[in-house]
Amino acid sequence: MKNLPLHLWDIPTDATTTLINVSENETYLVEGGEFKAVLRVHRQGYNTQRAIECELEWSAALPLNTPTAIAGVDGKAVQNYHDHFMVLFNHINGKHPDQSEDLTASFTELGRIAAQTHSHSQGWTRPENFERLTWGLDEVFGENAKWGDWRDAPNVTNDIRRILERVERVVQHRLNAFGQTPENCGLIHADMRLANILVHNNETRLIDFDDCGFGWFLYDFAAAISFMEDDPQVPVLRKAWVKGYRTVRTLSDAEVFEIDSFIMLRRMALLAWIGSHMEATEPQALAPDFARVTAELGTAYLAKM
Repeated sequence: MKNLPLHLWDIPTDATTTLINVSENETYLVEGGEFKAVLRVHRQGYNTQRAIECELEWSAALPLNTPTAIAGVDGKAVQNYHDHFMVLFNHINGKHPDQSEDLTASFTELGRIAAQTHSHSQGWTRPENFERLTWGLDEVFGENAKWGDWRDAPNVTNDIRRILERVERVVQHRLNAFGQTPENCGLIHADMRLANILVHNNETRLIDFDDCGFGWFLYDFAAAISFMEDDPQVPVLRKAWVKGYRTVRTLSDAEVFEIDSFIMLRRMALLAWIGSHMEATEPQALAPDFARVTAELGTAYLAKM
């Protein structure tokens, strides 16, 4: 976005902006003297103002070190500028984990953090008119899927489509049987991938709650391995995540087994996301092989089930 309206906040007049990322939203680093913050410009039509307010209310209530919103000069956390919603967050230090590194310790900690957020969501009294996204079967496979139809993604050949349609049927059957209860569903971050984790002085910090909403708790592990589901270290990371999770919340062996279904649910959601976001550089980079690898993962999933 050109001509960012920094005047909406009480920040140094000589502050500069640097584009960090373009994905669902645009994010910018804002710096001026000792001032440092992160500006998020929301994708139009994705979340309502009330939904963004609810995101901020939940993330602020969590017993975690998460970025907090900086109110504008009008006292509001969510700014509306020419029909673009914007939020300015305080900057927190940290380094994103590198996929090429040993991520075992990070995933053990991430499992513990996920369990903390899930336990908190069960006991937290939500504000009135609470509004957030829902991440379920309809939102991934339904006629009005949040990110569109995975069949429309690049390089979904007829052979790939046939495999993934079988995967879709099995995932729907298994997760319908798995069911939705207060013990396995609630508010989730829904995007705990490496890009949304910061590690600082051995503390793991969670950022970017833009996708948070209602869903199965185990979806948070599937989201944690987004775009790296075929990495050879995933089985070890899964064990580490479960180990960390079980230090806070109960997780049965049957639930652990069903993680594979959530991985495929998320992977096919990401396939649809790529197809509906091809204007951004990340989907463009992922597109060439994503459908093929998704089908390979799906074939292994069908053999296991």
